Amino acid sequence: MTVQDTTTDTQTRPSQVTLTDLAASKVKSLLEQEGRDDLALRIAVQPGGCSGMRYQLFFDERQLDGDTVLDFSGVKVTVDRMSSPYLGGATIDFVDTIEKQGFTIDNPNAQGSCACGDSFH
Repeated sequence: MTVQDTTTDTQTRPSQVTLTDLAASKVKSLLEQEGRDDLALRIAVQPGGCSGMRYQLFFDERQLDGDTVLDFSGVKVTVDRMSSPYLGGATIDFVDTIEKQGFTIDNPNAQGSCACGDSFH
């Protein structure tokens, strides 16, 4: 039996970043606090940190050449061309527990990370 994949939703493609519903809700809340609806959540990978590469998440109004722009329940997520290969298949979530609060990134491309979870290689 042959199964044909007809999925076109960018949220489910493993070559792209995924933002969970909880993370999208938190981003919406933060944008409402800022009083801005013209910003996208930019996810980038930069050299640095104790493991070699570091994640950066910030609001950005710019769109650069080669950016990938995804939409998750009305939240725009932007990934630059250089960061995209490092983030394919990564899932961004938001946790709010006694032990931890903030955005988390589950990245299948990371071979290892530091104890603080801020950087990877």
